[in-house]
Amino acid sequence: MGELKILLLADDSEDGVSLLEACRKAGSPLRVQSIEEAVLQARRDPPHVLVVAQTRGDFRLFKDSLSPNISVLLTGPDEKAARDLISGWPAEFFIDYVPRPEKEFVRNRFIHTLKMAAEHARLKQERGKIRDVLSEIREIKGSINSGIVQELEKRVSLQVRYLWFQRRKQKIEDILRKIYIANDVSSLLDTVSDIKELVQASGLTFYVLDENETLGKYLKPLVWDDAFLSHPEFSKYIALLDAQDFASQVVRQREDINIAAMPPDTKLAKRYAEHLRTPLRSILGVPIRHEKEIIGVLEVYNKLHKGELSKLGFSREDQQMLRGLSEHISLAMTKLNLIQYDALTGILRPDPFFEKVIQKISLRSKRRQEIGSYAMVMGDVDWFKHYNDRNGHEAGNKLLRKLAAVLKLSIREDDLICRYGGEEFLFFLTGVNSLEEACILTERIRKNVEEIYFDNEEFQPRNNLTMSFGVTLLLKKEDFFASVNRYELKKIANEADMALAEAKGKRFTGERSPGEEEKDLVKNRVCAYQREASERDKKGVLIKSFRQEFFEEKRNSPRHYISTLVLFQENGQFKVTRTVNLSLGGLRMLSESRLPAAKTIDLFLVLEDKAARFKGNVIYSQKAGEEPPQFHTGIRFREMAAAERKALEDYLSIVSKREASA
Repeated sequence: MGELKILLLADDSEDGVSLLEACRKAGSPLRVQSIEEAVLQARRDPPHVLVVAQTRGDFRLFKDSLSPNISVLLTGPDEKAARDLISGWPAEFFIDYVPRPEKEFVRNRFIHTLKMAAEHARLKQERGKIRDVLSEIREIKGSINSGIVQELEKRVSLQVRYLWFQRRKQKIEDILRKIYIANDVSSLLDTVSDIKELVQASGLTFYVLDENETLGKYLKPLVWDDAFLSHPEFSKYIALLDAQDFASQVVRQREDINIAAMPPDTKLAKRYAEHLRTPLRSILGVPIRHEKEIIGVLEVYNKLHKGELSKLGFSREDQQMLRGLSEHISLAMTKLNLIQYDALTGILRPDPFFEKVIQKISLRSKRRQEIGSYAMVMGDVDWFKHYNDRNGHEAGNKLLRKLAAVLKLSIREDDLICRYGGEEFLFFLTGVNSLEEACILTERIRKNVEEIYFDNEEFQPRNNLTMSFGVTLLLKKEDFFASVNRYELKKIANEADMALAEAKGKRFTGERSPGEEEKDLVKNRVCAYQREASERDKKGVLIKSFRQEFFEEKRNSPRHYISTLVLFQENGQFKVTRTVNLSLGGLRMLSESRLPAAKTIDLFLVLEDKAARFKGNVIYSQKAGEEPPQFHTGIRFREMAAAERKALEDYLSIVSKREASA
């Protein structure tokens, strides 16, 4: 193949030395420190790859001086700026961006991309050689005998075959690039069609290993026979590990399966027999491993040859390629943390959710932190089946992804959320002082969903996409917090589910009134599960609909539910408290006493490492908790000086970036 020649345009700084060391792991780098030196060296001895910092990546600096046969890699801290520069390069150049190789994972990606760029350069050179050979044949074909011509054409045929292998290799490189740059599950699953085309299969399934208390461990397909599945469809396609099933066999035996032709007496699992688009003739399955553990399976069906079913099945080469790709998919799955997070929405799965809840409670119990109680909230999309039936499962999946993002932004930093199943979401709220406060926080989440526009919501029964919620408090007992476990948490989640049933108009008994239709049910509200002895009914509990009686302050600017220190003046003295939320227009804070409405007060806000002074008007002050008495007080800022407004804008900008990356 020959040595990889790299021309590195970098100075003697620490970054330059780091780049040089990374390049040495891939080939033989030559470092230059100016663009003039780089251009002269590229003309004297053309490299395979030119590595250059993004600050010098403008094409105009190299115009008419650099051959398109040389691949270019930009490196630096700002991918967006680099992508903008890349768009200014002509299409005939191979140019890509890779971050600085400061960490081991990024260094491996840097080296991998470097080699890929070099292969692209070599491929261009080979194409040039083939064109030269063909040109020579045309010149001499008329003057020499046909035997020599045939020999030359045979050599060209070999060169063309070599080029075909190179193109196939390029396809693999393209798939690997997509896998490594995947920043969410959807972009990772977008590689499915490319993999299927590479091994020439009629269908592909991508499983992840999952577990619950009912089924134990099982394989759940994220993609079944090329189709992206929504939650209600999973049950038809899951594979139990002890079942007579090809995918389960891969996990049990911890090795590939490759069956070229199905024997006529083979008893297929129902999934294969009834739910594949074409009858199963051949199958290839490989495990996806993380270290020594199997975390999924990649499976392809029915080998094709020139568009027709092949009688020979999948080749050993197909098997090796699929096995190699599964290793890279495993790295991407680990990076995206699919073991902890739901593949569709990107939020926690139930089991990791309960583990994190237990950790939070246990940690605060050990530290004896008195921060109020905890609440569990179950939320469910209203008329989701109607939405799916009308718009299709892919639209339903898109809705759930957007909804998860809205819900995640609606909770506070210390709260948790998981996708509990289908269109159900479970929340864990920390530091709430009463059931009323938990309902107030939940009502805010409900309103956020109600006010966001979702595609096709105008076709819902009430022309809007809404959610209903059930709320319950965790028992405020020391022995409960000291020995909390998953079983107890699921019992509490069931209480929230009963309140949710009431919120959706179904009652926790599951009964409806005579003549009551689904469309007549109330929905889109918050109900609370209460245990107070004085309010119990004959079933021992009372579930009540929540109604928020007080007016909230109106603000045009986005609110950020963050807690930062506030000093405010009351009766001539400054008191210290914390914000509940904050925006450019005002804030909500906790206070020990009710503040008079319309009163103007002086405030000092702690914004990161500085304090800024503001004036504000009290809009409302309502009771938020009993022990100790606390009040939620809404403040609207009065006119701000330019310096204070700039400080607040800068602070909220930092908060927004944190929320976006969370």
